[in-house]
Amino acid sequence: MAISANVISSDRVEGTSVYNAAGDKLGTIDDLMIDKLTGQVRYAVLEFGGFLGIGTDRYPIPWNVLKYDTAQDGYVVPLDKATLEGAPKYANASVPAYDDSYTSSVNKYYGF
Repeated sequence: MAISANVISSDRVEGTSVYNAAGDKLGTIDDLMIDKLTGQVRYAVLEFGGFLGIGTDRYPIPWNVLKYDTAQDGYVVPLDKATLEGAPKYANASVPAYDDSYTSSVNKYYGF
């Protein structure tokens, strides 16, 4: 069975680089958060900050903000580092509950 070119396995998305519009690498996708009821990807969790993976934080970014750029071989977001630094985040060891309150705060930050 052939897989459509319009879909991608989550394990191929995880680890993909994320850039801003200026071409600066912001980090990589660490995880995807999928809505259990609709099956749609809601957030890409960006690993950002730290050094060599130490001290990095996780930043959930609404999936519809990311645009794949074949020239970059990665995703591009309309965010600069300062905007990202002020975004909702968490440490790898303390994943939030992604309940209505948390998702509302993430969506509000990004203007949704």
